[in-house]
Amino acid sequence: MSQRTKELVARFTGFNNEFIAFVDNCSDEDWRKVCSGEGWTVGVVAHHVAAGHFGAIDFVRMIVAGEAIPEITMEAIDQMNAQHAKEHTNCTREEVLALLRKNGSAFAGYLEGLSEADLGRTGYLAAIGGDVSAQQLIEMVILQSGGEHLDSMKAVTWT
Repeated sequence: MSQRTKELVARFTGFNNEFIAFVDNCSDEDWRKVCSGEGWTVGVVAHHVAAGHFGAIDFVRMIVAGEAIPEITMEAIDQMNAQHAKEHTNCTREEVLALLRKNGSAFAGYLEGLSEADLGRTGYLAAIGGDVSAQQLIEMVILQSGGEHLDSMKAVTWT
């Protein structure tokens, strides 16, 4: 495994572990608080990251395989996110923790197998209107956006 891959795996694993610790330590009251940025409860935001953001592995696989990523616009993503929020309004911490552990382990395992060339492969992402590398997609969707969601959850529970 290349140094670049090791660093990305370590960053992802650290993020996932921090996310798991946060969810594990949420009180029932905190779980139901509404995050101002998303307009969803902490539980729904946590489920969104555990299921939706970690689902980005499918797009990374497509990039690495040289396949076209489906042309999904930001409007479509917003609609899918709103539907997801409705469907998982009553999700539990246990459900989210199971997703974080399962999807996190699968994501980390997949990342460990990526080469330097794989991380550098690019594909067109309609939502941003340009090409993105496999590594950039991981960093944008998981580490940056997922991290922003975690910060949003912390902000509402630590007040």
